[in-house]
Amino acid sequence: MTAHNSIDIHTHVVPAEFPPYLGQRLGVRWPSMVPAHACHRHVMLDAKVYRTVSHQCWDCQVRLADMDAMRIGWQVLSPMPELLSYWLAGDDAAVLTRFLNEAIAGMVQQAPARFVGLGAVPLQDVERAIGELDHAIHQCGLAGVEIGSNIDGLSIGDARFLPFFEAAERWGAAIFVHALRPAGMDRLVGPPILEQALAFPGEVGLAAASLLTGGTLARCPRLRIAFSHGGGTLAQLLPRLQHAWESFPALRDAMPTAPRVAARALYVDDLVYDAPTIDYLLQAFGATRLILGSDYPFAIMDKDPVGRLDALPLDAATEQLLRCGNAQRWLGALPS
Repeated sequence: MTAHNSIDIHTHVVPAEFPPYLGQRLGVRWPSMVPAHACHRHVMLDAKVYRTVSHQCWDCQVRLADMDAMRIGWQVLSPMPELLSYWLAGDDAAVLTRFLNEAIAGMVQQAPARFVGLGAVPLQDVERAIGELDHAIHQCGLAGVEIGSNIDGLSIGDARFLPFFEAAERWGAAIFVHALRPAGMDRLVGPPILEQALAFPGEVGLAAASLLTGGTLARCPRLRIAFSHGGGTLAQLLPRLQHAWESFPALRDAMPTAPRVAARALYVDDLVYDAPTIDYLLQAFGATRLILGSDYPFAIMDKDPVGRLDALPLDAATEQLLRCGNAQRWLGALPS
């Protein structure tokens, strides 16, 4: 184990290659890779370039060197969110997620003292998703899975996903929620990067709120679930939601616990690029719920997440929680 003890829970993987599509459907949006410029490959979807990614996405030695430079002891590996592929038919998605899970498990095996893996499940088919969660945890040795903020347009707080979250709670799986195909894209004016800069936070905030207002967290009180990008807008929404809960009996009937209290059952990463906002998240969610995250290796990543924590006026105990203690609790345990 490196002397650096910080755990980065928000990093992404793209395999160097994908298997060919062997299903029975025509025109399936199945990923593939083609060469790009040096050390880069194009992720292809619908015969178009979705994103150009570097060898940081699949080369463990490159990742490890970057981790040392960034003073990161552990990375939690999760798929590039678009690879969750909720728009596929359930049987096709089961094939792709199985491949992703085994690929991520293989990366973890290359450096088990530095990597922890989160896989993927075909949540558009809840029964298959539960089966793949079982395989990811009990066969691949992954700590849990990444899921999207919505499942092909359906909020994760919808009751039909409750059996999946119950299984995750039962098996002690860590769940990481990432923005995917966010709401409000039709209202953005400007270049495509605004999807990540402006739409992701609103999308993640709505996803997190749906678990509160839909009753999922009340039914799964031991669920260990973390939200990307600082929980999005949830911290700013909580005062308004709290006021509504106090004012409207229908909302109190839907939520047995006050929103400000219920939200402290969630974990959020600190990927907000701003020290005062990190301090605000500490006030909203508590010192035991905030975890370091970078979005490595994509262009929007925080290039010095440990340095950002260093700049905060934290006492030693709180700094240790943010660097690694909270992540360890969310993951369950790190391998020895």
